[in-house]
Amino acid sequence: MDFIAGAIGGGLSTAVGYPLDTVKVRIQTERHYNGIWHCIQETYRTEKVWGFYKGVSASALAVSVISSVSFGTYKNFLCTICKLRYGAADAKPSKLDVSLAGGAAGAVRVVLMTPSEVAKVRMQTQRNPHPSILSPQPVSKPKYQGSLHCLKVIAKEEGFGGLYKGCSALLCRDCSSSAIYFLTYSVLCDWLTPAGKNKPGFLVVLLSGGFAGVLAWGLATPMDVLKSRMQTDESDQHKYKGLVHCARESVRKEGAKVLFKGLGLNCIRAFPVNMVVFVAYEAVLRFTDHY
Repeated sequence: MDFIAGAIGGGLSTAVGYPLDTVKVRIQTERHYNGIWHCIQETYRTEKVWGFYKGVSASALAVSVISSVSFGTYKNFLCTICKLRYGAADAKPSKLDVSLAGGAAGAVRVVLMTPSEVAKVRMQTQRNPHPSILSPQPVSKPKYQGSLHCLKVIAKEEGFGGLYKGCSALLCRDCSSSAIYFLTYSVLCDWLTPAGKNKPGFLVVLLSGGFAGVLAWGLATPMDVLKSRMQTDESDQHKYKGLVHCARESVRKEGAKVLFKGLGLNCIRAFPVNMVVFVAYEAVLRFTDHY
């Protein structure tokens, strides 16, 4: 049931956070924006509302699957650890147990999500002017005409490895942030739940999920920047030879502050998105337990 609950929570969170995710990716990968508001204005001016939702269909499906795997892996891994250490799957886990299970969930998630992340980033950074602002001259079709078409083009031009660009940065980002994410949620739920209650109330779930997301994304931002930059590096560019080279080149050209591009936006987006994830997850589990 954890897999189904995770899938529903992930799908709903995509609908909430996708426009801000597009803005974040553009700020991280392109230098001509002066800030969040400038990026929002420029995107709307040239591409209207649809500009914020490029690649959303594939992303929603992928996030649902990935969230399902993430929550399912976390719960099953945690039960296995508890069974091995304490002799019972439902024993109260330690903070280390929760962190290890969270890290494992992050590692498994990376294998599934990298191709969809590459397609999402390429779609989000592709410029398609809205018809209302075009000049009378005909314009060429965009290189990527949808998420699936994008994946097909990448596989054809860059090979199978192109679908896993930025995988090293994604692995570093998700293993650490997922461990912190689940640990923070668990600790806050324990702390905020009154003594004598078995399960946290929905307000506690909302706050714990929101703050867990903010902390995890705050710490993950440097790797998120590098991941986005590596994934926009197309076959004819070859700007980056790997994670270390991408970090070195980015810092050399733009200073250390480049690693924190989109930090504020990540944190702003993380709170409502992860509130939705955990509330939907807990609601589905409690509904099925009840009936």
